[in-house]
Amino acid sequence: MAAEPQDFSNHPRMVPAFHGVLFTLILVILGYAVTMFVKRPAFGTAVGVMLAVSLVLITWYARVFALTVQDRVIRLEERLRMAALLPPDLQGRVPDFSRAQLVALRFASDAELPALAKRVLDEKITDQKEIKKLIKAWRADHLRA
Repeated sequence: MAAEPQDFSNHPRMVPAFHGVLFTLILVILGYAVTMFVKRPAFGTAVGVMLAVSLVLITWYARVFALTVQDRVIRLEERLRMAALLPPDLQGRVPDFSRAQLVALRFASDAELPALAKRVLDEKITDQKEIKKLIKAWRADHLRA
């Protein structure tokens, strides 16, 4: 089954069980733990709040750590791609790209990348959404965390 073509409007990845169910369950657990502690302050209910807060932090950092690693891989991949696709006058400017710019530019097709990369650097465009909106020929990324 072929994946749906990507563009700016449908590229964010949402995993319902993670973004919806898990976050909702953790917030319910946190709310219940805080309610119980307020009603019956004791060591046991305080431990419940600490456990609930721990779940929030574990979930948050698991997501942040995965996205950080993903961004590092994207940065490496895009620098290698730019080394192959950019004209010599732009290759020396590859270190000038920020992480955010590289992450956004990964969606640009190989044909579109040189001109768009030059524009991003010359116009100092740093907003990821703005860069993604400039892309005409979208290069799908279905392997995101």
